[in-house]
Amino acid sequence: MSRTLIAKFSVAATVSLALLLGGCATSVERVDVNKEIDLSGAWNDTDSQLVSKEMIQDVFNQLWLNEFLQTNKRQPTLIVGEVRNLSHEHINTNTFVADLERSMVNSGKVQFVASSTERQEIRDERKDQDLNATEATRKAMGAEKGADFMLKGTINTIIDTADKTQLRYYQVDLTLISLTDNRKVWVGQKKIKKLVERSKLTY
Repeated sequence: MSRTLIAKFSVAATVSLALLLGGCATSVERVDVNKEIDLSGAWNDTDSQLVSKEMIQDVFNQLWLNEFLQTNKRQPTLIVGEVRNLSHEHINTNTFVADLERSMVNSGKVQFVASSTERQEIRDERKDQDLNATEATRKAMGAEKGADFMLKGTINTIIDTADKTQLRYYQVDLTLISLTDNRKVWVGQKKIKKLVERSKLTY
């Protein structure tokens, strides 16, 4: 094989490799975090934010809040309990709970206390302060603020598929429970339906 032919072959191979690598390159685009983007039809950040916002608006429009304010002359104190994912897909309920807490705290209508996991970490810090902090800055045990209500819930799905079309139905149920007497003072429900059309189903 002549040197000229070898050189041409090497150039062609280099160009082909460059095109192949270029075609496999990863493309990244930064987008507005408030922009609604739905790629797969599965539960996403937009669903979490919309559901939490609408359900929190509903919980504050019910009678329990005014009744508590009139009886106790103060804002109620809430805590978020478990929100169970009973759906067909993996849903990070921690982000949904965070959306719920943010919506409720930012409303200015209620107060929030730390969750059970957060409380234990804070209690460990208080124990450490008992041994190591000065008396003037030490935070005493037994001064925690107790919650009046606990918010609990579930996320469920129903998936219906035919050929290349899929209907994804989400139902979020939340319940606000009085810690004094276990009364359910509010029951909220939010439903989402998504119709997904695909050229080829991969799930």
